Amino acid sequence: MEFLVHMEVGDLPAGDEGKKLLALESQSARELAAAGVLRRLWRIPGRRANWGLWITGSIDELHEALSSLPLFPHMDMTVHPLAQHPNDPNLPLA
Repeated sequence: MEFLVHMEVGDLPAGDEGKKLLALESQSARELAAAGVLRRLWRIPGRRANWGLWITGSIDELHEALSSLPLFPHMDMTVHPLAQHPNDPNLPLA
């Protein structure tokens, strides 16, 4: 299943604790990408927010992946499940 996920990062702890969380988040994103779960990630310029394309076998697996993120307690997320469109230009021609 494909999901378009919007994440907005709220306030983070100050100092070294916040820096550590950001480093852990970066590592976690690399691991999820290597596992094929996080497929694309776009930042929103001027904001602490992003859009990501996530692929999992179920909504429960997506929740598990998202809640594993170190910044999860500091983020507001909106999940948009995606369905195949019959006019998708990337679909193979029959």
